[in-house]
Amino acid sequence: METPSRRLRVKQVFESEPGETVEVKGWVSTKNSIGGLVFATIRDGTGYIQVSAKKGVTPPESMDAISTATKESTVSVKGVVRVDARAPGGKEVSVREFKVLSLAQTWPITKTAAASASYLYDVRHLSIRSRKTTATMKVRSEVVAAVFDYFRDRGFTLISAPSFVQAAVEGGSTLFGVEYFGKKVYLSQSAQFYEEAALASLEKVWIYQPAFRAEKSRTPKHLTEFWMVEAEQAFADQDDNMRLQEELLASVVKRVVENRAEELKIIGRSLTVPSVPFDRVSYDEVREVAAAHGMGFEWGEDVTTEAERLVSVAHKSPFFITDYPLSARSFYHMTYTDRPKVTKSADLIAPEGYGELATGGQRIASYDLLMERIKSQDLPAEAFGWYLDLRKYGMPDHAGFGMGVERVTRWLCGLKNIRAASLFPRTTTRVSP
Repeated sequence: METPSRRLRVKQVFESEPGETVEVKGWVSTKNSIGGLVFATIRDGTGYIQVSAKKGVTPPESMDAISTATKESTVSVKGVVRVDARAPGGKEVSVREFKVLSLAQTWPITKTAAASASYLYDVRHLSIRSRKTTATMKVRSEVVAAVFDYFRDRGFTLISAPSFVQAAVEGGSTLFGVEYFGKKVYLSQSAQFYEEAALASLEKVWIYQPAFRAEKSRTPKHLTEFWMVEAEQAFADQDDNMRLQEELLASVVKRVVENRAEELKIIGRSLTVPSVPFDRVSYDEVREVAAAHGMGFEWGEDVTTEAERLVSVAHKSPFFITDYPLSARSFYHMTYTDRPKVTKSADLIAPEGYGELATGGQRIASYDLLMERIKSQDLPAEAFGWYLDLRKYGMPDHAGFGMGVERVTRWLCGLKNIRAASLFPRTTTRVSP
């Protein structure tokens, strides 16, 4: 009588006992033959395992099936778990039955083709099957899960915000315009305004949803569509805001280190959980460092990419750049009473040259101050009607931030380009696949 098999995923096979009969379904990653032996590596969503078939032991029809199976064919394998120190992971499945469920055509990603990053993104629907991409996406998933847990544990409420909006949060020059039943609207750059509206009801809120920026920046850290974690909290100032961000990031790194050690090993990345509080470096201090290295920029301008990278490389842990000039920040930022041209804002910067992960600050809570700011910057007050309205009906001091999930993933995984942190990246030159 045939020994019944237990359907397992690859990770579970490594946890099973030698001699157990199991069934594994997945894809053929590699295959080679030595005499009357055929070895194949089978991949599923949890990992890789070696299976072996031996002429005279494995039934002839299964021997034929494993011999003809091509790379990336979908297969079903039944066999006995064996301990073998030569096998990756120390265990393999000795094949008793091998079936090809879907025979793959000749795999187009050769070693030569794989040397071209552009080609790999042209066939991203196929190249995402690589070990490194799979590991990166699992790290990204852990980042998101850690964020959900962090905010839930601290009493924040997850909300959703519209993707079609009429007003800019970050700046009109980076908006994607869309025709909306005869009206001109835009794809959202940020959910911040809607989070602020929710404060009077929920007090502490956060979102996880896509954001769109029509930036023509072709840098290793820019995407035109990306996922944002944003949070706003009432009765909070900028110090509270920075504390929230640093504790969030430290908890994310801790989760990734604890739960994704195998993936980090595949990627070749070693991480240390950062200590809090993070260092604070002022905008003026960054200007001084940049000037000393021949990268000076005028006061009032945003920190240049070169200057940001300079100070980022000099740090081994995340840190904040604080106190940006009002001219380098959006209209809704609070300024210091004794320094009216300096905002209570900061960027959270990753070390090693990876740069900005998040931007945040304290918002103007007063109707009169916000209206004055809008007028001083020649902005159309009618475009911010309901946003101004919030200040008429009990708006307390509040602060918040937005953090890019792909940027955090890029830093954690040590990726050269942010495209690799997105399953299907969108850039100024790429909208397919």
